[in-house]
Amino acid sequence: MSLPLHVASYNIHKGLSFFNRRMVVQELRERLASLNADIIFLQEVLGAHEHHASRFVGWPDIPQYEYLADQIWTDFAYGKNSVYDHGHHGNAILSRYPILRWDNVDISSHAFESRGLLHCEIVMPGLGQPLHAICLHLALTESGRVRQFRAVSQRIHEMVPDDAPLIIAGDFNDWRQRSARYLARELNLKEVFEVTHGRFALSFPAAMPLFALDRIYVRGFEVDSAHVLHGAVWRKLSDHAALSAQLRPAA
Repeated sequence: MSLPLHVASYNIHKGLSFFNRRMVVQELRERLASLNADIIFLQEVLGAHEHHASRFVGWPDIPQYEYLADQIWTDFAYGKNSVYDHGHHGNAILSRYPILRWDNVDISSHAFESRGLLHCEIVMPGLGQPLHAICLHLALTESGRVRQFRAVSQRIHEMVPDDAPLIIAGDFNDWRQRSARYLARELNLKEVFEVTHGRFALSFPAAMPLFALDRIYVRGFEVDSAHVLHGAVWRKLSDHAALSAQLRPAA
């Protein structure tokens, strides 16, 4: 019997509060633990940052993705995208279930904005084949996003069987809300908030969300519920709101 699946997606703003005034990675770990999600898709995750490590007291001495995984998510993968003299950041996926394999693909649309596609195959009880989980943080420009959508589509057509369960989540930066039509047409995906609420979730800025930038797309699942995580505690942690969804494998 297939288990229900609880997923979440969050741009964590590198573990720093809005305007980078204070370190919030400890509170962030507590909030993520409170979600009790099975798989979490994270964007803007620091793998290393020498300046922050020296500036903030209590800065973790291990990479953020490992620190956030704690003892809850036994498997994790990190895709290093943006590299600079004092560190690097990218996307991460944390999973309660075994990650069979993973790959990080460069989908940068130009030299000044490094972006990646983090693709994991996850062994989930009750599924006849691995779950394909893809974490994205797309370009700020529409022309860049168009090229990245094509790269994502090509990757999935080449690497993901048509009948395989698939989740794509992350920060799409899709101000004009054009991604749904493309992904639905090309990859037979549905967005969890469109299914449950009839429209995308407003997730940015976290203090007063006006724009629907963050998404969770699924294939091979039914959507039981989808929520935006608002409130005083959450809006102190990042400039984006977190999204979560309860899924069931489609019959």
